[in-house]
Parts: sequence; C-alpha cells; structure tokens
Amino acid sequence: MANRRALSWSAALRDLKDDRTRRQDVREERLKTTAGLRGSPALPLSAWRGRSGRRYVVGVHPAGGFDLDEMAQLLGDSDVMRFYDRPKTRKEAEAWIEWNLRLYANHGYGLWVLRLRDTGEFVGDCGLTQQLVDGRSYIEVGYHVRASLQRRGLATEAATACKRYAADQLGLDYLMAIIDPDNRPSQLVAEKMGLTEAWRTATTNEGRPCVIFAGDPREPE
Repeated sequence: MANRRALSWSAALRDLKDDRTRRQDVREERLKTTAGLRGSPALPLSAWRGRSGRRYVVGVHPAGGFDLDEMAQLLGDSDVMRFYDRPKTRKEAEAWIEWNLRLYANHGYGLWVLRLRDTGEFVGDCGLTQQLVDGRSYIEVGYHVRASLQRRGLATEAATACKRYAADQLGLDYLMAIIDPDNRPSQLVAEKMGLTEAWRTATTNEGRPCVIFAGDPREPE
C-alpha cells in the first residue's frame, strides 16, 4: 500500500509539472507574433484564447482585411468614440483606412483589423502608429473594439500581442498609449499590458488633453 501511495504521489507531481510546462508554452505562444507582415494576408496577433477560453482574436493585414462598412460602423459609433470630439463620418472612416494603408507603405506597420478566429466576426482594430506628442514622434499602440464586444479582454489580448510585435519584430524599447483622462477602461488595458502613467499633456496630434502611458515593450506584463 505504501509503495502504491508513493507511486501515486510521484505521478501526481509529474502531472503537475507537465501542466505547468503546458501553461508556460501557452503563455509563450500567446506572446508570439508572426513575422513577415508585408507578405502575409492574415497575421495572427495572438494564439491565446483569452479568459473565456472560447475565442481567438486574429489580426488581419489591412490589404485584405479592411471593410469600409465595418469601419464606418465602428468609428461612427458614439459609444466607441465617446472620448473623441465626435464620431467619424463614412468619408472620414474611408480616410482612416487610406491613412492606415499609407502607414504600411511607408513604415511596414500600422493597424490590424481584429476578427474572432472561430467565427470571423469583426471586432475592431488595433496596432502601432506614429504619433506626435510634445513635439516628438513616438510609436503608440492604439485600439478600438465594438461596443458589444468590450469588457471581454479582447483589447488587452490584441494590444499585448502588438506590444510583443513592437519588441520582437521592430526592436522597439519604448512604446506609449495616448488615452483620455476619463477613459478608465482603456487605461486598464494599458496597465494590463505593462505600461504605466508617464505624464499628462494636451500637445498631441489631435490637441486633446490626454494621459500618456508608456513603457519598455520588452518587459513582461
């Protein structure tokens, strides 16, 4: 009986160790991003299923991913855009897409379209853009998620993957998020991905008061 119990504990400890290894592998996979952005029509930003365990977020390259109807609905939603001056018109949403395509043409990175892997349902956008803050150019991680899909960890999942892309593929050592002072949900996303409040300013591209969250993207969350 004693030998059998010893074998049982040994097996349990071995299974526990294997489970921890699997979890570490999942975490590492979550933080991976796929190289070769320019040549890939669909870029998985994260292979992590998120807290619910039911969904993937996939970042789709804009050349094959942006849909004007979807983006116009997203950027025209008063809930999504409540911390902007106003929602965008359809024409402005089209200009947003064109601006993003220029980012890829000029810099090789920009915003990804976000979709649920399991269903292909449109989630929003997330990615890296150059922004002018206090007279200096910085790389910002930005995100918009449809109102009906917010508070599910999807923005955190996508933004964290973008952060890893900034470190692993672009070699960046500094990343920021420009956030409205009253936008606490977006601030929480920045904090969860490892950024901290750095300073406050009103001298950004859009001239709105904002809080700058910043940090080294090479640092773990």
